[in-house]
Amino acid sequence: MKQFQIIYKSDEDLRNKLEEIAEWRVTNTSFTTLFRIYSDDMNLEHIKHVCDILDEKMPDALYLGCTSHANILDGALAKEHIILSCTIFEYETTQVQLLQFPFSEENAREVVDELKAYCDEHPWVSSVELHATMLGMSVRDFCDEMSELRSDIQVFGGGAYNPNMDDETTVVFSKGNGFSDHGITFLLLGGSDFRVYSTLIAGWKPLTRKFRVTKAERALLYELDGEPAFDIYQRFLKITRSDNLISNTLEFPLFMDYKGVPVLRCPLGVTDDNALVMATEVPEGTDVRIAYGDPETILASIRHDGQKIANFRPEVIQTFSCAARRAFWGDENISDETTLLGSIAPTSGFYTSGEFLRMEGEMRNFNITLVLVAMREGAPKNDEIVNIHASRLDNIESEERIPLIRRFVSFIEATTKELEESSRKLEKSNRELENANKKLAYTSITDGLTGLYNRTEIERGIKSSLSIRQSADLSLIMLDIDNFKKVNDNYGHGEGDRVIIAMADVLKDALKDEDFAYSGRWGGEEFMVILQNGDANKAAEIAEKIRAKFASISYETAGPQTVSIGVAQAREGENSDSLCTRVDKALYTAKANGKNQVVRLD
Repeated sequence: MKQFQIIYKSDEDLRNKLEEIAEWRVTNTSFTTLFRIYSDDMNLEHIKHVCDILDEKMPDALYLGCTSHANILDGALAKEHIILSCTIFEYETTQVQLLQFPFSEENAREVVDELKAYCDEHPWVSSVELHATMLGMSVRDFCDEMSELRSDIQVFGGGAYNPNMDDETTVVFSKGNGFSDHGITFLLLGGSDFRVYSTLIAGWKPLTRKFRVTKAERALLYELDGEPAFDIYQRFLKITRSDNLISNTLEFPLFMDYKGVPVLRCPLGVTDDNALVMATEVPEGTDVRIAYGDPETILASIRHDGQKIANFRPEVIQTFSCAARRAFWGDENISDETTLLGSIAPTSGFYTSGEFLRMEGEMRNFNITLVLVAMREGAPKNDEIVNIHASRLDNIESEERIPLIRRFVSFIEATTKELEESSRKLEKSNRELENANKKLAYTSITDGLTGLYNRTEIERGIKSSLSIRQSADLSLIMLDIDNFKKVNDNYGHGEGDRVIIAMADVLKDALKDEDFAYSGRWGGEEFMVILQNGDANKAAEIAEKIRAKFASISYETAGPQTVSIGVAQAREGENSDSLCTRVDKALYTAKANGKNQVVRLD
């Protein structure tokens, strides 16, 4: 698979680039040629003109595309209005097909039925990339129908957009099917040598208590906990009607937890009766929280998932990034999210009105999310695994986040006022109120004695890690201090606490250099470690270091103590209950075999 990336500057320049591609095809093995065209120029005559040139210079090439909020080329925000990425498939086994249909809420079932019929008749289809005009419409039924596609088919894509966020005019197009302002295109890819890896990056964290959606209709959110939805934003964030709503709320969207996967919904406007106009529907009965964009979480996700994409060793990377992310970072910094990917493989895409990704068989529609799709043909061309870096992101100054900080302070003030009214135990000092809230946020997820995560947070972390992974790259380490009851009985609970704290300190030290490793107190003298990026071999090595270090400590009155440890690696498709049961069994075996040892359960 070979990709050429083109910025449309002039007809002459485009024709020259196409001639270079044609020459490459003559001297190299090539089969199907596919162009993706993205434009934040809403003058359709300009886009049609580009398509005419393609038809003239490469009549055998396929193409599809859509209007966008902005475009991504060479892994960065493109300054020009129209971009083209030309993918040339080098394996004869790779097959490509374009489908385009009218698209609305009313005909979603018929559209998907036709797509399913085609896929069932053509077993080679392994992935479906889509572009859709979707502003102002509900896509819930469409997603439900798409979830019924063959389970082996990956689905990903984005909603067409307009550079003017207030304008709902969007267009999709494809070769032989023309232009449609109410349409959807499907790019079907597959074959015995075609490989795809897809994932998503969010980065927004929930802040508030839960609010129940008590009244909603389509993309209008009328009430949260029985009061006008916009009133919640006014009270917590001090946003008034005179503000540019979307520029403020995109930093504080609504957060829903769907089977451990963060789903965000951004308010786009407000009605006269204080209902929020959402990017897509938020069903009645849903529990939501106000969330905030956390740069550190975004950067960590980019590093982690970027490394996984690098390990896949793709030849092409497609991106579908929400336009709200561009607004959140600003044009100066938004490219940092994707430049890292461009160092791995040619990276292109566009800023969308919404993102699609099929996960665990279910088709889901996201907002404020970055969907990444890595593709290649055949086995990896290079056995060397690339180590990626995102150092430039680490240098973003906190001053650039002043709008976020300002809203965050407003949120803290509103929250502390409600806590004062409900508990009447907080002092009136602003500093004491702020400290109380910080402590509340900290203690809700941590164990008071050790400072490690508590069991609730560790259980949430296990479920979340399993939910977003597409392969079993998660291991658990479960620990139990041997004969701990005798320590308490013989030397007192004070000495027992010192042993517990020492165990926690050993865990912290052992994991300080491990990326994406978390430890917590499971209960009493039991502890759990989540190793997100390590197999059972690595987990067993870490566990043995922990065991040896803990055994080397001698306490003032209790003397040396030991710990038994179980290790288990997640299996493909395994849920958290099953994984926890297996690691507990491994720990029990270590106890039964004489304690002070590590047992790995495959």
